[in-house]
Amino acid sequence: MTEVKREVFGHMPTEEGGGVVEKFVLKSDSVKVEILSLGCIIAALETKGRDGKFSDVVLGFDTLEGYTRKHPFFGAVVGRVANRIAKGRFTVNGKEYQLFLNNGPNSLHGGARGFDKVLWSPQVLPNGICFFRLSPDGEEGYPGDLKVWVTYTLSGRELAINYRAQTSKTTPISLTNHAYFNLAGQGSQDIYDHEISVEADSYLPVDDTKIPTGEVVGVQGTSFDLRQPVELGKHLQKFHLDGFDHNFCLQQVQARRLVARACHPPTGRAMEVHTTQPGIQFYTGNNLDGSLKGKGGVTYPKHSAFCLETQNWPDAVNKPHFPNVLLQPGEEYNHTTWLVFNAA
Repeated sequence: MTEVKREVFGHMPTEEGGGVVEKFVLKSDSVKVEILSLGCIIAALETKGRDGKFSDVVLGFDTLEGYTRKHPFFGAVVGRVANRIAKGRFTVNGKEYQLFLNNGPNSLHGGARGFDKVLWSPQVLPNGICFFRLSPDGEEGYPGDLKVWVTYTLSGRELAINYRAQTSKTTPISLTNHAYFNLAGQGSQDIYDHEISVEADSYLPVDDTKIPTGEVVGVQGTSFDLRQPVELGKHLQKFHLDGFDHNFCLQQVQARRLVARACHPPTGRAMEVHTTQPGIQFYTGNNLDGSLKGKGGVTYPKHSAFCLETQNWPDAVNKPHFPNVLLQPGEEYNHTTWLVFNAA
């Protein structure tokens, strides 16, 4: 049985439009997750280690103030389009659209005020919570009225996140959750002792602004071959890498499959990622710099967390040979990602 509780987390500042931010607590025997109505943010996720003790494994803040200030999308649902769009520009049905540039020369995670910075309307379910919002035509430069539903359900050790959307005009859409994980417990200094594997035969090389070059390159014999588990710290050292921030290309099937696994041998905590999405961005918190004070007053230095963001391939709207990212009127966008937590 999953228990669902709701409480007030805080009030949005007047200049942000005001409004009550609620926190929803989903609890099973083995996982407890706290989700905010602001940005559908996963603010905490507690899971058991080998010793049976719970630890919070996602980065975030104790108060609403942390989330209303600038932060690197901790725990949030990002959209309309996750990841980067080159020069914030794309053409649909012969019309060119220009988005806000918030990542150097590119648009990232929906723009200046994406899905992560707005209040969603919640509906409590027996085993979870469904958030809804209407993203109006022209919001952040995107075409069409877009209705979006994000549903979190907890069943035992498994947290499912389902994303659905319908549009009035053809629009690009790619939704993901941007939780930052450290299976040793949030506030642990690094993720070097984590073992990571990603079920991908190819990845997307990027230019110096992190936009895919358009090539799809096999991982065989490269530092991107994560098909067998690697210990992260040793792997980064061996290949002289600053970290990962790359899309791995998954099998192109619309069915649930296991795509990645992270494991922390010292505590026994493990997390499997299953999805219907065509890609997964593996990011090792390269831009964290210790400047943010997180939960319990801890700081989050570089490489103190990892993200496994299931999504469409970055800049797919400008790369016709990438998986289709356009949603047409009359169709429904529908993807699910499952996070399964174990203790070995």
